[in-house]
Amino acid sequence: MTHRPLAAALWMIGAIAAFTAMAIATRQINGVHDTFEILAYRSMIGWVLVVALAAGFGKLSDVRTDRLPSHVVRNVFHFTGQSLWFWAITMIPLAQVFALEFTSPIWVILLSPIFLGERLTRRKLAAAALGFAGVLIVARPDFGRIEPGVLAAAGAAFFFASTTLMTKLLTRGEPILSILFWLTLMQAVFGTVAMTAFGPVTMPTLATLPWLVLIGIAGITAHFSLTTALSLAPASTVVPVDFARLPIIAVVGAVFYNETVAPTLFLGAALIFAGIWITLRSGASRPQDPHVTKP
Repeated sequence: MTHRPLAAALWMIGAIAAFTAMAIATRQINGVHDTFEILAYRSMIGWVLVVALAAGFGKLSDVRTDRLPSHVVRNVFHFTGQSLWFWAITMIPLAQVFALEFTSPIWVILLSPIFLGERLTRRKLAAAALGFAGVLIVARPDFGRIEPGVLAAAGAAFFFASTTLMTKLLTRGEPILSILFWLTLMQAVFGTVAMTAFGPVTMPTLATLPWLVLIGIAGITAHFSLTTALSLAPASTVVPVDFARLPIIAVVGAVFYNETVAPTLFLGAALIFAGIWITLRSGASRPQDPHVTKP
């Protein structure tokens, strides 16, 4: 049905807004809290929000333990990717972080036929090629002088792609609330262990607490939106929509952090949106994957 890919795209717009807010909030507390502290506090806040909302709506029974090993593996990959992503944000321009991160959808499109049994079509390949071309035009990474922040962002892309594929597998029968519960709880545990191991630990202050709360809320919103989108449409249809985050964050970087926006941004953005349109048209013209379950 045609409304499912379009609904997935709307959920992805919510994810894009949340990820953008999270990047801004992280920049605001850079130098006060390190990467592991941000991850730990964000996940603690997120877990409290998930439990409170689940209890309020009487949905705590949706939390399941029968697929716990899958959650552990997924969250190890996710924690590694998030650690690299947050660190990269403090090292290189926002647009470059997001651009390198967006090699992740390319991996998802290419690997989803192998791990998810999804069909790899010419339209999806064209969408991936256009999106990646747009990324290179906007970011113009200097591969002759690789910086640590660049390597971190590129590594984050690989782990995010792996996490997306694992999330898609989990949405086949696992309630979204259960996925978010184990996500926030395990990330909080991993983050707490890491920040204490690499201490000393800086406690939240009146100045940083609002930003940490924003990061926590944005993190839950982003993952709920992304997981819902993945439950509505194939991963190779959903993920390329995230390319729209690149021109948005480039503008944010220019306005708030005086990061240069080159005229080529608009050419790259046009290619990115062309790729998104091709992908949505492909998803809308094909029957829904019978294995995908509703949230």
